[in-house]
Amino acid sequence: MSSHTGERPYNCSECQKQFSQEGYLKMHMNLHTGEKKHLCSRKHHQCSVCVKNFAQKHFLDDHIKIHTGEMPYQFMESQNGFKNKSKLMRLMQVHKRKKSYPCTECQKTYKVKSNLVLHMKVHQKTSYRCSECLICFKEKYELVKHMRNHTGEKPYKCSKCLKNFAQSSELVEHLRDHTGEKQYKCSKCLKNFAQSSELVEHMMDHTGEKPYKCCECPKTFKQKLILVKHMRNHSLRKPYECSECLKKFNNKSDLVIHMRKHTGERPYQCSNCLKKFSRKRHLVKHTKIHTQTKPGQCSRVPKSLLVLNI
Repeated sequence: MSSHTGERPYNCSECQKQFSQEGYLKMHMNLHTGEKKHLCSRKHHQCSVCVKNFAQKHFLDDHIKIHTGEMPYQFMESQNGFKNKSKLMRLMQVHKRKKSYPCTECQKTYKVKSNLVLHMKVHQKTSYRCSECLICFKEKYELVKHMRNHTGEKPYKCSKCLKNFAQSSELVEHLRDHTGEKQYKCSKCLKNFAQSSELVEHMMDHTGEKPYKCCECPKTFKQKLILVKHMRNHSLRKPYECSECLKKFNNKSDLVIHMRKHTGERPYQCSNCLKKFSRKRHLVKHTKIHTQTKPGQCSRVPKSLLVLNI
């Protein structure tokens, strides 16, 4: 059940890393102890290049080919080569099979049933629609994840800054903000990004792609957020109502922001002058006042030392 709930009750005593299953923790502990339980001490085969150990010599022989680049097993029907014979045999068995799995919707046939199952999703009609904003999804789990945008549920918490996220993938990419890692590089302009979603969105600037399509009209959009806002034009329902002035909203987040007009709440504070704001974008705009250099003012001279000329 821990794999579904996200719970990780097994902690490493060395580095505090957490695991969902005890078996994963035991495998991880070998990194600290250097122990290799499946390594036979009488048949100690070590790679001379990377010092990796193997229990049997034929495993070492296959591993050495990674360093040499040798691919002795060639497939006659293509230019593909393989380091070991077993992979070649598996490919040959696939090619010997007849295409026995036909698609009932089109003329395509497949040798492997799993490939047919994947293909059938192309013909699958959209059947899951969000009751709040009318966006359509092919899979139910996609709708479940999407609904968190309306409910505000954020079950994934960062252990560094305690920030919460709606999706586990968002948490994984957020953690790179703490490490400074930028592993995603644009193949066109070589710009680096910390998050894969940032790279995907950036690539659309090069390709002009607009993958988010409205299921009510022919319009397409570059960003999912823009599509969500557009779908409100098709929806007449506004389920979130202000208890003070009875104004209605499509999204809960819009109601939360609106309520600050009645409560006077200003949760966003400037770290320079302590001024407070009701919206984050207002704070971002205000912060530029402190960071921008005024005309005729030296950026290296502290503001407190500037003398007003009369």
